[in-house]
Amino acid sequence: MAAPARPADSYAPLYFLASVGAGGLTVSFFMWLMFWIPHPGRTVPVFEDIAAAFATGGPLVQGMIVLALAGIAVTGAMNLRALGWNLARLAAWRHGEGHARLRASNAETQLLALPLALAMSVNVSFILGLVFVPGLWGVVEYLFPPAMLAFLAIGTLALRQIGAFLGRVLTTRGFNCTANNSFAQVLPAFALAMTGVGLSAPAAMSANTAVVGASVVLSSFFLVGAILIAAAALVLGLRSLMENGASIETAPTLTIFVPLLTVLGILMLRQTHGLSTHFDVADGGAERLVFLSRMLSAQVLFLLFGAAVMARLGYASRFLFGGEASAGSYALVCPGVALSVMVHFWLNKGLVDAGVVAKFSAAYWTVSAVAVAIQIATIGLVVLLNRKHFGRPRPVPAVPAA
Repeated sequence: MAAPARPADSYAPLYFLASVGAGGLTVSFFMWLMFWIPHPGRTVPVFEDIAAAFATGGPLVQGMIVLALAGIAVTGAMNLRALGWNLARLAAWRHGEGHARLRASNAETQLLALPLALAMSVNVSFILGLVFVPGLWGVVEYLFPPAMLAFLAIGTLALRQIGAFLGRVLTTRGFNCTANNSFAQVLPAFALAMTGVGLSAPAAMSANTAVVGASVVLSSFFLVGAILIAAAALVLGLRSLMENGASIETAPTLTIFVPLLTVLGILMLRQTHGLSTHFDVADGGAERLVFLSRMLSAQVLFLLFGAAVMARLGYASRFLFGGEASAGSYALVCPGVALSVMVHFWLNKGLVDAGVVAKFSAAYWTVSAVAVAIQIATIGLVVLLNRKHFGRPRPVPAVPAA
């Protein structure tokens, strides 16, 4: 037997998805505070709202707040730790042969996991500040411009990487359509969408009309870019899938549209809120219910599609519970947290605001329980993957000499 090794010791840029997934879990815990405690006069809860709810709430409310804060703290730390680990490993990996091979193949777009993770971590840092830093809301207007500049820098990095990839494949015929039998090429769209949703935050939170306008315009650019790339990748991927069948190792990418639609949905909700508050654009609960129902329906259909293919391929028995490992397995975390978050928005911004379901009624808690159940299952998946990829090293069979 060869020396013990962990799957993560063979680095791949897709390990940035471990950071992205942990950040998604941070957002899923923030949904509890967002929709279950009052935050009058603010679009999001802050430290003072949480402290007031804890002081006046009963044991159930207090327990929920403790669990939410603990979840945000733990998963937020996991997000930042995984980001730091990836940045360090990427810096060394770029000087090896693996990086050169990646840059010469379809898999070059895996490098877009870097700006995707950076954008997610900026969003996570903002959540950590909101819930743990007293008085942050009083200076939040001063934070929006530098935050937007940070997202623009990340977006510029993503666009440069996309441009390098397209410039290569469109001038040297370097794209292998046969090997494109997945939705892996949607990752660049996901990176642009995550940048766009960060840029859209001031549209929902700022009281400054100029900041809101800039937020809407800039986030719209990345929204359109994400949609165009995703549409092209969907067509190209389906074409190759129909002809060549799905590749088992890249099968998790078949569910990537689930998190993409959640991010784009939140982006558009933030824009609509800013437009209705500052520019008198109509924004009703019924319209949001229709919009969110359509987005959720598309997510469920993509999830069923991906699950059906992975079940036929036996993906879970090999890459989750079996002896094989792939960094791409972390792509399965994002659909779980994205679906949980979308159910919260569909319930609160759709069903409740449209008057279909009463806030905190039995029906309300039934739908909320579905979102929490998906969240818990996703946490279990993260624990499983972290143990498999980053846990105690295990012996691997030695490769016999030629």
